[in-house]
Amino acid sequence: MAIKEVVQAPAKVLSETTKEVEEINEDILTLLDDLYDTMVEHDGVGIAAPQINVPLRVAIVELGEDILEMINPIVLETRGEEEDVEGCLSFPNLFGLVKRPTYVKIEASDREGRIYELEAEDFEARVILHEIDHLDGILFDSKIVRILTEAELEEMYADVEEE
Repeated sequence: MAIKEVVQAPAKVLSETTKEVEEINEDILTLLDDLYDTMVEHDGVGIAAPQINVPLRVAIVELGEDILEMINPIVLETRGEEEDVEGCLSFPNLFGLVKRPTYVKIEASDREGRIYELEAEDFEARVILHEIDHLDGILFDSKIVRILTEAELEEMYADVEEE
């Protein structure tokens, strides 16, 4: 387990489609642990393997108290749409409004190789879809409807704290 350097845009690895994991072995387990350590160190809520320069279909997302590990995830279904704030560890200090589905159903493998399905809504759906986009070489800056200034962000978070 190690904290890895987060790859910054416009690094080529971020815009390439990743390769499927063919076998869950010790390297993949270490990758999952490294992703977790790196995400926590950088105060993220999700991270994908390309962000630490590994072009494989592996990502993790924090879902409340749980960590969702996704190996070879595929999106089975999406519904709804909402515009909300997003940022990305590979784009420090860039925040914008991004339209994404409000519901997602995925299929992926866990670290034991078991295939599972998962449904998520709202913020959790947004984070899952953001990370799966990374695996497809799609970066959030290409989906930004409007870039937010630091003052706008501070105002938004001040409003949330007051509620």
